[in-house]
Amino acid sequence: MTIRQHVRQRLALVVISSTALGLGVAGGLRIAHAGGSTADATSPAASSAQAASLANAASAPLVSVPDFARIAAQNGPAVVNVSVTGLTRTADESPDDSADAPGFPGAPNGPDANDPFSQFFRQFGMPQGPGQGNRRSMPMHGVGSGFIVSPDGLILTNAHVVKGASVVTVKLTDRREYTAKVLGSDPKTDIAVIKIDAHDLPTVNLGTARKLPVGSWVLAIGSPFGFENSVTAGVVSATGRSLPGDSSVPFIQTDAAVNPGNSGGPLLDARGDVIGINSQIYSSTGGYEGISFAIPIDVALRVKDEIVKTGHVQHARLGVAVQEVNQTLADSFKLDRPEGALVSSVDPNGPAARAGLKSGDVLLAVDGHAISTSGDLPALIGQDAPGQVVNLELWRQGHREDVKATLADADAKSVQVASADGASGKARLGLALRPLAPEERQEAGVTNGLVVEQSEGPAAMAGIEPGDVLLAIDGTPVSTVDQVHAALGSGHKSVALLIARNGAKIYVPVRLA
Repeated sequence: MTIRQHVRQRLALVVISSTALGLGVAGGLRIAHAGGSTADATSPAASSAQAASLANAASAPLVSVPDFARIAAQNGPAVVNVSVTGLTRTADESPDDSADAPGFPGAPNGPDANDPFSQFFRQFGMPQGPGQGNRRSMPMHGVGSGFIVSPDGLILTNAHVVKGASVVTVKLTDRREYTAKVLGSDPKTDIAVIKIDAHDLPTVNLGTARKLPVGSWVLAIGSPFGFENSVTAGVVSATGRSLPGDSSVPFIQTDAAVNPGNSGGPLLDARGDVIGINSQIYSSTGGYEGISFAIPIDVALRVKDEIVKTGHVQHARLGVAVQEVNQTLADSFKLDRPEGALVSSVDPNGPAARAGLKSGDVLLAVDGHAISTSGDLPALIGQDAPGQVVNLELWRQGHREDVKATLADADAKSVQVASADGASGKARLGLALRPLAPEERQEAGVTNGLVVEQSEGPAAMAGIEPGDVLLAIDGTPVSTVDQVHAALGSGHKSVALLIARNGAKIYVPVRLA
């Protein structure tokens, strides 16, 4: 027998033995036990053990794979493609600017290139500007997803999908296209509600994410890279996930393949009910790497109801700055384990100060909901309404205490929208403004004016951006939002805004909507 024949014979024996072990039907097969002893498979003891094992297997519940085809067929017609056009700010591309210009999160030249959290591509449905140097307006085209929640054309999507859009186009699966109206958007939760003029439309089945088990099947439908109605599947990796930043959303983490263009599309459970809105991905490349995040549908529906009813969303504020509790801090504060949110500072005029919270307190729970990490706090507070009384469980000087706090409006500090859409029904400027603080007036070298907090619509199209200072309208100085309203009520089709930016002043003509 040659060496090759000998090797083949040994391989054949290994394969046959492996097959016998896998099937468990080899005559005289020896079964290895955990203690290292063996028993003859044909012995009475082995037969009894096998019978018991088979009985346990028979009694275990069978878990079947969901009928993905049924779920896709049932909900696919209600998932839409959302495309937007508008203007975006970009930096002039030059050698001097590109090296130091802060890029979008995760970019090689970005300010947070060494920060692990910089890999969160939070607004992955829209293109990102390369820098903040000498900025100029450029045409912008973006694509995302959405889903129909009412037969008369109400659609949920992400706020970042429609941000800065001048035209929003919705395409249905039957190829019909509609121009959509943005009823409102909430950047804090990244939810937007848009409306198309149509009737008898298919809708998705809405569920809940309140008791979503980790490991359960989920299905994502959307338009990744513009490929409409693409379906991907995965499982729930985690729930209640807090992400870096001032997020008030307890995200659902999944490993379903989600890519740019999936933004705003639905995440469905094994029953075919929508449990979330795909919003963010964790990636070092900008594409799918196995971790994606969805906004729970319970949060989205609450935001939707407020937008439909009032056109905007209110968020609660506690008025504290918090940090993570590590093991060293837990030992210092005599906590059993590193948990909770350590209060590093308290707004002296906020709800927390009025409730008696102090720097050094560790918040452990809000209304009975435990705080495991500092990111849990804004997610819990953000689900409440301004004026609501919450019970805070905290750790102070080695013992637990309960404190009640009345939450304030997170937006009540300063921002007012300067538009005449309300009572006057006149022109719309598209600016959110607030008065200048004394130190801001000194820094800008002006005696009056309003800081631009947000810019959209006509003002954004004209090139006005957040951080600009509005000094005058048609030559009339303005220091209050009421003065802006009065200036817009004159019936002109356009206005000239005197803007201060980086020490320079310039009049910007704006054609009113």
